[in-house]
Amino acid sequence: MLVLANPGHGLEKMQASAAIYLGMQLLLPGEWAPSHRHTPNAVRMIVEGEGAYTTVDGEKCPMSRGDLILTPTGLWHEHGHDGNEPVVWLDVLDLPLVYYMEASYHIDGERQQVDPGRGDCAWTRAGVVPTPVFQRSDKRYPLLRYPWADTRAALLSLAADQPEQECVQVTYVNPETGDDAENILGFYALMLKPGQTLRLPVRSPAVVFHQIEGRSEARIAESTFALREADTCCAPGYTEVTLKNLSADQPSFIFMADESPLHRKLGVFENRG
Repeated sequence: MLVLANPGHGLEKMQASAAIYLGMQLLLPGEWAPSHRHTPNAVRMIVEGEGAYTTVDGEKCPMSRGDLILTPTGLWHEHGHDGNEPVVWLDVLDLPLVYYMEASYHIDGERQQVDPGRGDCAWTRAGVVPTPVFQRSDKRYPLLRYPWADTRAALLSLAADQPEQECVQVTYVNPETGDDAENILGFYALMLKPGQTLRLPVRSPAVVFHQIEGRSEARIAESTFALREADTCCAPGYTEVTLKNLSADQPSFIFMADESPLHRKLGVFENRG
């Protein structure tokens, strides 16, 4: 595990922003991380490799590059690897906030029994949800794995359907309620068209950028960062951010995480345009 810590917050605090913790985790073939649960919400953005999985609340979620897997507060989860190559993922947690509230704890548990069925198969089309015998799901988190293949296809479809739209972006949401996928941090996928430069609005929450595919440049205030695949950076709140696709003929795909849900709940969210 490598923690991506912002020295401005103090390296000993191990945080990227006031409410966001980032870490790169490596799982080797044959390794298994025992079942556990904790109060901080977490997601895994898969960076590279195949063959690993996370079992969350009895659902086995395979890992492929670009997949987003939720491990929300209180849900049992464990990691395993049946493949033959190393797998790396980016952990994004609201740990700094939960730790500051003195509400952070971790409990180890027994190995989970895998249940049949997968959320990414049941909730696979926009506008329709499973209703066996007219019953809607009562799960707080019905969809735990958001496959990158589906998200990528959605971005390409959106770009083709609305070519005049400057910003091609989607939000990861709960398919039953339309709410943010988790309750403290927000998660998004952005596509920059070939050669595109996009100025983001100045907003109150900090934002994490992780390059899934392609090459980009991120100008954050007066600093400029070149992003290659698997690179990650974080912009503080109230900061001007401009993104540029460095390829003239290929799209650039970026995963983003921010503190918007938290800011809205606290009544401090601002969008200054």
